[in-house]
Amino acid sequence: AFVGYIVQSNFVFPWAQTLAGAAHPSPDLSPEAQWDAVPVGAKWQIFAVISMLELWDECGGGGALPHYMDGRKPGQYPPFTLFRDNVHFVLDLYDPAGLGKNMSAETKERRLTAELNNGRLAMLGIFGFLCADTIPGSVPALSGIAIPYDGDCMVPFQGQFSYFS
Repeated sequence: AFVGYIVQSNFVFPWAQTLAGAAHPSPDLSPEAQWDAVPVGAKWQIFAVISMLELWDECGGGGALPHYMDGRKPGQYPPFTLFRDNVHFVLDLYDPAGLGKNMSAETKERRLTAELNNGRLAMLGIFGFLCADTIPGSVPALSGIAIPYDGDCMVPFQGQFSYFS
C-alpha cells in the first residue's frame, strides 16, 4: 500500500482506465481522491482478486500447507501448485523464479524477518500519509508533501452503493 501510494501520487498509466476510454485519475489529486474517482466496477474487481487470494491463503493452497493457525510460519503464502496443475499456469507470489530454493535456512530466516519488518514499516508509512492527508499538521514531516483530503479513508465505497437500496 505504501509503495502504491507513492507511485500513484506521481505517475498515471498512459492507457485508458475503462473500455469506454476514461482516463486514470490525475496525479494532482490525493491518492484517496484518486480512489474515489475510480469506477465502482473497477473497485469490485480489485476487491474480488484480493478476496480470492485471501481464500487461497485460508485454504492453505489447496492443502499444500497447514493453516496459519495450525503452525504455518508467518508470511509463508501457499504456492499455486494445485491451481497451476489443474487450471492454468500462474506464478507463485513468493519467489516466482525459484531463486530461493538453494538458500540456507539462516538466510531464509533473515529474509523473513526483514520482510516482516518491511511490512510493519510500510503500514506505519501508509497510515502516516493517511493521517497527514486527513488531519492537517498531524505529521509535521509530511506537511509540505501531503495533499489535503476531506473524505473518509475508511469507507472505500462511500456513496457508491448500499446494502439497503
